[in-house]
Amino acid sequence: MTPSADPSAPATRHGRRLKLLAVTACPTGIAHTYMAAEKLTQAAEALGHDIKVETQGSIGAENELTDNDVSRADGIIVAADKDVDLSRFVGKRLLVVGVAEGIHHPERLIERVMAAPVHEGDGGGMGADGGGVGSRGGPGVLGPGLGAGRGTVYKALMNGVSYMIPFVVVGGLLIAVSLALGGHPRPDGGLVIPDGTFWKHVNDIGVIGFTLMVPILSGYIAYAIGDRPALVPGMIGGWIANTGALYDSKSGAGFIGAIVTGFLAGYLVLWIKRIRVPRFVRPIMPIIVIPVVATSVLGLFFIYVLGRPIAWVFEHLTGWLDGLTGASAALLGVLLGLMIAFDMGGPVNKTAFLFGAGLVSKNPEIMGMCAAAIPVPPLGQGLATLLRRGMFSEQERETGLAALFMGFFGITEGAIPFAAARPARVIPANMLGGAVAGAIAGLASVGDSVPHGGPIVAVLGAVSGVAMFFVAIGVGMVATALTTVTLMAVGRGERAGSAEGGSGAGAVAVPVARTGGVGVAAPGAADVLSGYLTARTVRLDLAAVRKEAAIRELAEVLAGTGQVRDVDALVTAALAREELGTTGLGEEIAIPHAKTDAVTAPVVGFARSAEGIEWGALDGSKARLIFMIAVPEALAGDEHLRILALLARKLLDPGFRERLLDAEGEGAVLGVLAEVR
Repeated sequence: MTPSADPSAPATRHGRRLKLLAVTACPTGIAHTYMAAEKLTQAAEALGHDIKVETQGSIGAENELTDNDVSRADGIIVAADKDVDLSRFVGKRLLVVGVAEGIHHPERLIERVMAAPVHEGDGGGMGADGGGVGSRGGPGVLGPGLGAGRGTVYKALMNGVSYMIPFVVVGGLLIAVSLALGGHPRPDGGLVIPDGTFWKHVNDIGVIGFTLMVPILSGYIAYAIGDRPALVPGMIGGWIANTGALYDSKSGAGFIGAIVTGFLAGYLVLWIKRIRVPRFVRPIMPIIVIPVVATSVLGLFFIYVLGRPIAWVFEHLTGWLDGLTGASAALLGVLLGLMIAFDMGGPVNKTAFLFGAGLVSKNPEIMGMCAAAIPVPPLGQGLATLLRRGMFSEQERETGLAALFMGFFGITEGAIPFAAARPARVIPANMLGGAVAGAIAGLASVGDSVPHGGPIVAVLGAVSGVAMFFVAIGVGMVATALTTVTLMAVGRGERAGSAEGGSGAGAVAVPVARTGGVGVAAPGAADVLSGYLTARTVRLDLAAVRKEAAIRELAEVLAGTGQVRDVDALVTAALAREELGTTGLGEEIAIPHAKTDAVTAPVVGFARSAEGIEWGALDGSKARLIFMIAVPEALAGDEHLRILALLARKLLDPGFRERLLDAEGEGAVLGVLAEVR
């Protein structure tokens, strides 16, 4: 707890010193989250109360509330514009408001909390003031309880993908390493690792990672929509979708089936939550009733309804392909390549693979077409992250390197994180590359004598026509990579508009045109600020009198560093961020921020306005202290968010603001900003 400065502080109308808790959170988790926390702490100290504040920013939850904290609390304030888990506050007086209220009226909230209703834990997402709530998100991911608002589907999908990626990387790399160091080609076909060996155990661990990958994707999609009660039905549903034997299919539905079960589980749980139940049943709804009912309904629905069509498609595709063996080799190669690359381990992929594997001893050229197409999706996506690094996040670039490694060993699933994140762009690109690789292999009569794919089978001597095999893979990989970056470039405008959520009114005006995020770690905040904010990016007397003009003027100041590719694009990105919610935090401060590829490196600008600029802050103050931050997406990282949090907190100090306003000369300004630590 944060103690009051004076234990004998004047008694309030409650007649005693209160033990209060609070949670602050905003959609972007950058400035408002920490400013609200600081304001509530200051107000509680001034009123003679104890308070502990949990912040749920983009770097994760900090100063987390424990069960012991909650049990001793007299009241709890949730000042948030994103979903926050209220289930831990059952039986406590709970006040739920927007994050701006925490910034601008903290004293009022502290007075109101003791008159707030006791939270009964109805399993829904509404708090005392009717604010939307769900549960807190983990570090760097979206929180659950997204409801049915705009962008819900995409956000839920990204939540699942972010949790799935580590399983793909760990499982895929362990399998690849075990095959490379412990695998042996078998005379009768196949790449095997002898049982009981060290590398067999490494391979088994990798297989477990890959097996968990699909239910993790499904579970966390469901979690993002329906909160924790949806996690179990989502994961079990994903496992069922990936286990074809449960619905008489030779292949599971793979990651596409997991996406389906994830959304079904999430929305099924939301629907069950809306059912009115007796009060005595409410406490067990989220932990027993909802998970059991949702899991049973979803599982049986998939087995008896969705599973049958999947098995039917699998069987008929196999029969259809069998009838094409006499057709043109190029056409058959195109078809097999399209199927291999479509769902990367799902029923369509497995149909093509098993078709080729079944003919490996009679017609190795069929398997040769499949073997050439198998590595193209991961190799192509990995190459795309190298060709246009700025288009991908740091996590995606790391996944891209892992995908290149997995592609070498014929692990098509290495491309799944990219396909799950951008299916409309990545899957067509994968299919084009797979079709090209399959066609070239078919025309060149490339043969593969083992039921496996990727360059590794050629290295191990299982491929005839090795040169054309590598040509097929190389051309397909390049086709996939170029198509991916082209489609992403076409859709970049759409992404830029939805990349960040609004911060809500009342933020400090710091135009942050984030072209990728700051990921350059530094010893301390002052070092980072002095590295990105220099005398060249300080303007002591801003000429602009309107927000739009101020953003443009600061963008031109930043262009003087040589790190701005396109001033107009930078301005557009910053203004697009403003449309999502003002970055005017009040207290004569503004911190606008956005994402754009208009800058090549992180840059920070600072300007003062003598008269102040209207920035839409809730307290009505005009922004006189303005920070503009431009950060490339390729460099996004926690250090950047920590600096913004420290800056936002420091700006709440009236003395600090006065020193910034009174500093004469760029050197003096930088000296004041060096206090941010």
